[in-house]
Amino acid sequence: MTEGLWVPLSVLRGLLLLLCVGPWAEGGKLLVVPMEGSHWLSMKKAVQDLHARGHQAVVLAPEVNVHIKEEDFFTLKTYAFPYTQEELENILLHHSYMVFEPEHFLKTFFKTMTLLKNTSALYQRSCAELVHNKAVIQYLNDSSFDVVLTDPFYPCGTVLAEYLSVPAVYFLRAIPCELDFEGTQCPNPSSYIPRLLTRNSDHMTFLERVKNMLYPLALKYI
Repeated sequence: MTEGLWVPLSVLRGLLLLLCVGPWAEGGKLLVVPMEGSHWLSMKKAVQDLHARGHQAVVLAPEVNVHIKEEDFFTLKTYAFPYTQEELENILLHHSYMVFEPEHFLKTFFKTMTLLKNTSALYQRSCAELVHNKAVIQYLNDSSFDVVLTDPFYPCGTVLAEYLSVPAVYFLRAIPCELDFEGTQCPNPSSYIPRLLTRNSDHMTFLERVKNMLYPLALKYI
């Protein structure tokens, strides 16, 4: 009878370790500062997976948005936005339509310049509204977040991480003019990777590769 109840010492040690570690194996609290559009649609799945692993997420977004809506796997906190719904959608949809317009390079180039200026102005004003919103900033200070999950396309997430003195984790889909490659120093050979505005595929002829080498000069000007 005694032999049937015998338990190896290693198993007892394992059970003791689990009892000691268990109470501290808790999820963290994330502040999510996303970028609108397809950037958020990509990030949303990551936030959902983090929630499933026991983490608590608060998504900070402007009142006026297109895709960032209430979900059961995060808490949505909004702030005032200096643009109307129509103005926001016009900027985002114009960018989507421009990708498919078969226009001359120079016309596309100047349209891209205008679009990036308008987008930059929009999100700069949005960030200014956010950081001067005393109620929201007080809420962030009182919430004791462990990390900020953000998209570098919208720099306000980085500003908030610095202000709250917590680490920032970047979730990136794309940044214009290949600044993501510049910032991370990742390999980015023009012989293989199609450039913005070229409309090249990943299978290029010799002349397309030459074109692909020249177009980044225009992107550096932008």
